[in-house]
Amino acid sequence: MIGKFLRGNCLDCPAGRALADQSVETGTRVYSIALAGNPNTGKSTVFNALTGLRQHTGNWPGKTVKRAEGRFSRGGVTYQLVDLPGTYSLLSASTDEEIARDFILFGEPDCTVVVVDATALERNLNLVFQVMEITDKVVVCVNLMDEARRTGIEVNVDRLSEELGVPAVGTVASSGEGLDDLVAAISKVIQGQIVTSPKIPPPPAAATALVDDLVPRIRALYPDLRNARWIAYRLIEGDYRIREALMSGELAGLAQRQAGAS
Repeated sequence: MIGKFLRGNCLDCPAGRALADQSVETGTRVYSIALAGNPNTGKSTVFNALTGLRQHTGNWPGKTVKRAEGRFSRGGVTYQLVDLPGTYSLLSASTDEEIARDFILFGEPDCTVVVVDATALERNLNLVFQVMEITDKVVVCVNLMDEARRTGIEVNVDRLSEELGVPAVGTVASSGEGLDDLVAAISKVIQGQIVTSPKIPPPPAAATALVDDLVPRIRALYPDLRNARWIAYRLIEGDYRIREALMSGELAGLAQRQAGAS
């Protein structure tokens, strides 16, 4: 919802304020969507195809990294699409990774769409798994299906959906192919018509033991926190941003919002 979107570093964003004002005036339902993906997957083409000219650009607060956001409507519902920096992971090793990770975690988008290259699925799935560790509201956009067909690669998106536990939709964003199906999947995930159940590869045994020890402690502090296992992994790996959020009470606020949305 729009309130959750504005918490995602957009309190001082002119586009965010204008959208909030419009939603109050018109009663339009507004949902936030994060658009993530590796570089060169056609993520910006997906963004442009969905939002057209209804876009705003600027920088992320306190950063020199470009921020792009735009709107589109389907079936009387308005969606606010936030184009995250292209990144190969969410490990917070770079500014782009930190921005993408923090928006998905603390911005709490209603759905996160991960755009992947149909010709390089194996390489792209690393980011998909990392996003699914943070949120289960995920749709995988398998873009560049035309390139895959030209090179003789066949992608079974239905099988991919089964293997991942979240919807996967094949698209050719440059021509608009599959975009209506993508929006339909996003809507169904947001509305709960598609119940996602992300299937994430098991971690190394040594890490599992440490996480199993930490998770009950985190849940004792924040029973409603949905991402406790992922938080535990990040603490083990020495993620300063997550440790800071734990110490400052930011995670407590996140848990309260997640409880209120349940």
